[in-house]
Amino acid sequence: MSRFPIAVFDLGKTNSKLFVISPEGRVIDEARTRPVWRNEGDLRVLDDVALFGWMEAELARAVGAHGVDRMTFSGHGCTFALVSGGALVHPILDYEQEPPAEIAGRIDAMAPDFQETFSPPLPLGFNYGRHLLWLNERDGSLIGKAEAILAYPQFWTWKFSGRSISEVSYLGCHSNLWAPLQDDFSSLVDRMGWRSRMPQFARAGEVVGTHAVTLDDGRSVDVAVHNGVHDSNAALYFYRSLGFTDFTLVSTGTWVIIFNPASPLERLDADRDMLANVTVDHQPVATIRFMGGREYDVASGGWAKPVSAEAVARVIAGESFALPSFAPGGPMPGHEGRFVGPTVEGEERAAVAMLYVALMTDLSLDLIGSENAIVIDGGLVKTGLYASVLAALRPGQTVHTSANPEGSAFGAAALVFDAIGDNPFVNDCAVAEPASISGLDEYRRQWRHHVDAMAADEVSRKEKRA
Repeated sequence: MSRFPIAVFDLGKTNSKLFVISPEGRVIDEARTRPVWRNEGDLRVLDDVALFGWMEAELARAVGAHGVDRMTFSGHGCTFALVSGGALVHPILDYEQEPPAEIAGRIDAMAPDFQETFSPPLPLGFNYGRHLLWLNERDGSLIGKAEAILAYPQFWTWKFSGRSISEVSYLGCHSNLWAPLQDDFSSLVDRMGWRSRMPQFARAGEVVGTHAVTLDDGRSVDVAVHNGVHDSNAALYFYRSLGFTDFTLVSTGTWVIIFNPASPLERLDADRDMLANVTVDHQPVATIRFMGGREYDVASGGWAKPVSAEAVARVIAGESFALPSFAPGGPMPGHEGRFVGPTVEGEERAAVAMLYVALMTDLSLDLIGSENAIVIDGGLVKTGLYASVLAALRPGQTVHTSANPEGSAFGAAALVFDAIGDNPFVNDCAVAEPASISGLDEYRRQWRHHVDAMAADEVSRKEKRA
């Protein structure tokens, strides 16, 4: 077993976190910050200098306090960096911004066919190849100035190790840049001449270099830098490392990302935010997603406490519903989130929001053909009843919940521990007891009736436009 703890930087759009994980597989220290996104001209970009400063300071503290000797990264799936020498060629874009309509029309026509990349056509920068094309439209010489196009976790791997690396789980995450069945870059990459700017591959978790950390006493300590990973793919790896085999992963955070390895790719519907992710071992996995954590925050009015069964029972009895969607993307695109039924506030509004996210998860599980065991990981476990309501909605499936809500960070750590032969993690997941709430099945039936009507209206509008 490794003698020293490792540092995992789990880098989200809204929150970035450091977890110090002991050789026994426990979190022994953590720190959090909110990345700063600033306006630069007409673009919103990351203050990477501020975030790097925070990371360096926290790493030095972790080395000094705990003897950390290894570090790695997990990151959200929509961001890239253009680098040359030791610097960015262009600031890192906030993925939540839409190209101008006249540009969007041109670049969207360049996307490869869904059957090649299994990347659905998404708004904003959710296909990060789309934002690459946007930058190319703004300045046709820009990408030619870059020595490397780096995915977000690999940008931080490069910052700390000095080495440019590619990694498949991030490239294969609805980027339009990867062809999963060919296990190679997509036709878009070759059409745009970008292949030469894609660095050599290293497996997630592999050692790629070292970073010198200066401690308060003036000593310099070398920390091994391990290649980073796409966050929800890291969570999938973590639960597989615990011994789960035939299961559907519901990875929750800003996004609810649902992986069902048992689902054939032919089941995927590009119009419903269904896609193929690619595992750290290059295997495509049927996936569906929606911005569940963001939607819960919006629909609940920012409620940050658990939701009680009594509040859920009241809104079910009162027939208050939230209908999709409160954020872009997801299986019900093109609809603006709204409430129907009696007006609710406070905890009852949060109860409606929690039921909404559980019902959207239930719908997504149906769409992805989930009939196996379910493992729920991530922040939505903290809402209290989410897992037990989902278990009640899916009586034919066992629903497991993780004892820790940080599956992506633990997955990144598991990749490091496996790389050095010392994985300490054990399966301590619990089985969620189905919630016993009167009227839940009828509430689900009525909610599905609303959603089915919305979907039918969308089909009708598309037929009229055609």
